[in-house]
Amino acid sequence: MECDKTVKVLILGGTTEGRALAAALDRVRGIDTVTSLAGRVAQPILPIGRTRIGGFGGPAALAVWLRDNAIDVVVDATHPFASTIGAHAGHATAATGVALLALTRPPWAEDEGDRWTSVPSLPDAAAAITPGSRVFLTTGRQGVHHFASVDHSWFLVRAIDPPTDRVPPHMTLQLSRGPFDIDHESKVLADNRIDLLITKNSGGDMTRAKLDAARAASIPVLMIARPEAPTSAPIVYEVDTAVDWLANRLRVC
Repeated sequence: MECDKTVKVLILGGTTEGRALAAALDRVRGIDTVTSLAGRVAQPILPIGRTRIGGFGGPAALAVWLRDNAIDVVVDATHPFASTIGAHAGHATAATGVALLALTRPPWAEDEGDRWTSVPSLPDAAAAITPGSRVFLTTGRQGVHHFASVDHSWFLVRAIDPPTDRVPPHMTLQLSRGPFDIDHESKVLADNRIDLLITKNSGGDMTRAKLDAARAASIPVLMIARPEAPTSAPIVYEVDTAVDWLANRLRVC
């Protein structure tokens, strides 16, 4: 591609990394970005630049959208557990010949003093809860229904928006958006007498403090394992690396 050609990039966003990438690319001459948000959060934090909100309607519809909008590159910067849109992006870019890059957070790694048990899914986590537990559930509102049949334990559920499906019978809902520091998370654990933390291995710094607080309090963690990447697209873990990848591949001046 020549340097005077505008390169059109679709960012599949909704994450801190997606917003940071949109801001970084806004300063790169020759790149025109649009960020797509799934619309699952009532009041999303909007990135710099153009945005679209809502799903595409499946991989075939996404492929049509890519062609109609002359997109050159798709960057999948969605949540590490958003495997459906990642798979759709892989199929759509393969069908259209559009380049695909995955920008994600490195997964958390267990440290000395952690008491983690890795489980493959939310239902497995629900089945592993010891009766009588006081659970801090931080897996997002969409997964809360997997714990609706757990009537032997109490849950503190933290989410940005309220769950819309079934919920555990013994539950307190805390609506909040990170980042959170370790002092805040330690207070949450102590004030609610939490003895079990359940979370997804999302990675990143925004919500890491709950794990540090759990380690300090010797509280066990049920860690939902991250799914395998749904495509064979190259993966980068830093926004600067994604910008360099785009600049090198597309020869942006």
